[in-house]
Amino acid sequence: MKNTPITALIFDKDGTLFEFAATWEAWAQAMLLRLTSGDRVRAAQIGTKIGFDLDSRSFQNDSIAIAGTAGEIADVIAPLCPELSRDAVFELINDEAGAAPQIEAVPLVPFLKDLRSRGLKTGVATNDAEAPARKHLMAAGVVDHLDFIAGFDSGHGGKPAPGQLLAFCAATGCDPAHVVMVGDSTHDLRAGRSAGMRTIGVLTGMADREVLAPFADVIFPDIGHIPGWLDGQV
Repeated sequence: MKNTPITALIFDKDGTLFEFAATWEAWAQAMLLRLTSGDRVRAAQIGTKIGFDLDSRSFQNDSIAIAGTAGEIADVIAPLCPELSRDAVFELINDEAGAAPQIEAVPLVPFLKDLRSRGLKTGVATNDAEAPARKHLMAAGVVDHLDFIAGFDSGHGGKPAPGQLLAFCAATGCDPAHVVMVGDSTHDLRAGRSAGMRTIGVLTGMADREVLAPFADVIFPDIGHIPGWLDGQV
């Protein structure tokens, strides 16, 4: 597939543009403690249901929080919190997500400026909700360097379905065959393959190389290796 012209890249957000652990371990702790009014025993019990250990502040590799949508997380938690409606749980999850600290995988402004200087379209497709995703991207100062932003609730579905990626192509006029999907999870890469895109896996999330390899055309430690790879595609 080398020498196939690349016209665009669409990125997952968490674990790809931003380091997963630094952001979402803090989110999970804050969300669970707020949800239970500081009751650590109950917070820990609920945490186990979404694959998070409150004491060690760490996720299990199969945690729904790694690749699932905020709606799917709310569906798991809501039955455990009968004092709150499912909508209230969902709103709390999103509120804490918006406040979660974001650690950039690489300095994002110069990274995205470089891609745009090459004439490439860029976008973000995340299983986070759109509102907190935009808040994170705004805080990083990169919204103006993106052509498209979609969350699972933006009307295109969530990954691993390809709806968000195909919507990006429709919005930018790009042929999926000339677009690269970049992500840290099999959900991301499977969505890319389903959309007919090339795929790049990165190791700034929770999945290791062996997990990503079956779905990735190439795997890098982080997105900072992409410009050099693009140079080699010319």
